[in-house]
Amino acid sequence: MMRLRKAVRAVLVKSGMLLPMNDNEHRRFTIAEYVELERYSNVKHEYIDGLVVAMGGGTVRHARLAASIIAALEQQLADRPCEVYTSDARIRIQDPNVITYPDISVGCGPVEVDDTDECAQTNPTVLIEVTSPSSEGYDRGKKFAFYRAIPSLREYVIVDQEEPSIEVFRRGEDGTWSLAEHGKAGERVALPSIGCVLDVDAIYRNRRPRASN
Repeated sequence: MMRLRKAVRAVLVKSGMLLPMNDNEHRRFTIAEYVELERYSNVKHEYIDGLVVAMGGGTVRHARLAASIIAALEQQLADRPCEVYTSDARIRIQDPNVITYPDISVGCGPVEVDDTDECAQTNPTVLIEVTSPSSEGYDRGKKFAFYRAIPSLREYVIVDQEEPSIEVFRRGEDGTWSLAEHGKAGERVALPSIGCVLDVDAIYRNRRPRASN
């Protein structure tokens, strides 16, 4: 039985579903080790000051909303020097020492790539999270705190997975952040840092209702 458990653990570690651990409860990884892990893992992880944390998968609703937002931004940014990235693009935050995967990121001008992680950019202009009941606390709390430490970031957008609601948090001239706009059904919100507008009804138009039991 012990041999079987070790074999199962080895398979999970190799697949990226389980991190290799030493005798300590939480092993700390270097960024180079994290980058190597992500290269071969089929599960995404966040890097938080040496700790590597597996990220949960998204729902169909989550994926649909993210796709609608990306399509809307791509159309408006077609002739501008900005790029829209999916959740496969990592973001590196120097201080605190964090690497994470936002649901959507927008970068304008030349892309600055991290010296240690060539798959992570360091200068996003807008970050967007499609939040769910299980992720809302993190997206509004610690993750938002991480994002506020990015010098280039101008706007942070939280999109509600369950109800038509798009919040735009904006960095002021004095560097402080505040809720600048909150769009609900029938309304639109502006992202002046990239010259875009999100129509709430259009973003949620293709949201499929849940099947009844």
